Amino acid sequence: QVQLVESGGGLVQAGGSLRLSCVASGGTFTRYAMGWFRQAPGKERVFVAQISANGGVTNYADSVKGRFTISRDNAKNTMYLQMNSLKPEDTAVYLCAGDSRRPYSTTYATTYNYWGQGTQVTVSS
Repeated sequence: QVQLVESGGGLVQAGGSLRLSCVASGGTFTRYAMGWFRQAPGKERVFVAQISANGGVTNYADSVKGRFTISRDNAKNTMYLQMNSLKPEDTAVYLCAGDSRRPYSTTYATTYNYWGQGTQVTVSS
């Protein structure tokens, strides 16, 4: 059974930075497309960024493009999300997602079949 565990969230002032990590275990991480989503209280889960199984292709939501960078280290079974120039509207629970069925997934949460529990990111103004 694949497990995904996020870490790195916290409280930061607007303009600051955080780096999230997602460690995978129990599966073949190198074959999974991966993504980050976020969910604010009372709102739907929304796409943030995605990365292909080999790390060669990435895609970002318009709201984070130019500020966030997704990456992965397949030797460490770990995916990252570097978040710079954070804004209060970035406040949410950030969730790591894995798609074991294809090397590059979509921006839809329903495509992903593995999820972490999430890590809280709070950006103060």
